[in-house]
Amino acid sequence: MTERLQRINLPEPGRVYRVVQWAPGRIGTVSLRTLIESPQFELVGVLVHSEAKAGKDAGELCGLPATGVRATRDIEAIIALKPDCVIATPDRTGADEVCRFLEAGINVATSRVDYVDPARMRPELRERVEAACRKGNSSIHATGSSPGFVSESLPLVLTSMSRTMDCLTIDEFADIPASCPDYQCAQMGFGRPMGGEFPRELLQEMAHGFIQSINVVATGLGVTLDPDFDIFAETAATRQGFDLPGGTPVGQGTVGAQRITISGLRGGKPFIRFRINWYITTQVDADWNLRSSGWRLVIDGPTPLIADIAYPPMTPEHYSTAMAGLTGYRVVNAAPLVCAAEAGIRTSIELPVICPNMG
Repeated sequence: MTERLQRINLPEPGRVYRVVQWAPGRIGTVSLRTLIESPQFELVGVLVHSEAKAGKDAGELCGLPATGVRATRDIEAIIALKPDCVIATPDRTGADEVCRFLEAGINVATSRVDYVDPARMRPELRERVEAACRKGNSSIHATGSSPGFVSESLPLVLTSMSRTMDCLTIDEFADIPASCPDYQCAQMGFGRPMGGEFPRELLQEMAHGFIQSINVVATGLGVTLDPDFDIFAETAATRQGFDLPGGTPVGQGTVGAQRITISGLRGGKPFIRFRINWYITTQVDADWNLRSSGWRLVIDGPTPLIADIAYPPMTPEHYSTAMAGLTGYRVVNAAPLVCAAEAGIRTSIELPVICPNMG
C-alpha cells in the first residue's frame, strides 16, 4: 500500500486537455456539454455506438451550437486523434475499447464501476487493463457520485476526525419514480408479488462496484477486510395501492421498496457497509426510515457522526439532469488528475482531491 500511495502527481496548471467523449447518453450528454463549454478542455472527438448518432455534430448531441466535431463509431479514428483523455460513460464495461485506448497511451476517466479498485476487480479484467496501462504508459480512474464520491471520498473525509470506529454505514435513498418512467420501475421489480427471490445475478452485479469502493476506504484506513463480503437483499410491501406518475397501478402488498446491503467485514463483523434503499413509496411494512432521495452516513464508535445529503425541490427535468451531472461532472473533474497520474488503475486514495476548475 505504501508504494501505491506514493504515486500522487499534480496536474499542470493552465494546461488545456484534448479530450474525447465516449457514449453521449444520459450521463455522457451532460459531460459532453461541459467539455465543449469549458476552456480547460478541447473536445476533439465523440465516440458513439448507434448509427443514429454517427455523423452528428457534438453540439447537436447535447443541445449546443455546432462545434465542427462530428461523432463517429470508428475507434481507430478516435485513437488517431491522440487525445490526452477519454471521458468514458458507456452503459457496459467496454473492456475492448478501454484496453485499446490505454495501449495507445490515452488515459481514461470513466463512470464504469468495473474499474474502481484493482484489488477487488474481476481478475481477468484487471490483468488485461494493467497490461494495457503498462504498454501505453497510461492510467484509468473510475468515479462518480455513487460509487465514487459518497462511497469513497466522503467517508474518508468524515473518518479523518476519528482514530477508531465500530462501523461505518452508508445508506443511499432513491425515489425511483422521481427519475424513472413506469416501465423501468416494473423492470426493477417494483409492484411484483412479495415472496420471490431477488435475482442473484442482479444482486452480484449491483454489489460489484460497491465491493470495490468499500475496499478502497478500508485500504485508506489501513484496514484489511475479511476475504468475503456479506451481501443480501430484502424487500418491503406496500401498505396500500396507488398509481405511479405515469398512471400504472401498484397493488397493495406488492414490492414497494428494495434494500441491498453490501458489508465489508472485519473479524466477521460489519466494518464498512453500503445499503441501497430504492423505493416507489415510503409507505411500506418495513421500518427502514426511508427518506427523500440522497445519502446518510453514520459512524458508530468513540467519535460518532451522522452526515445527511439531500436534494432541494426540483422539477422532474431538473432532477434528471442534476443526477446525471453529479456523476458526469465528477468524471470530467477527475480527467486532469488521471492524465497526471502514474500509469495503472488508480484509486481514489492515489489521486489528489478532485476539484472542478470554475475559473
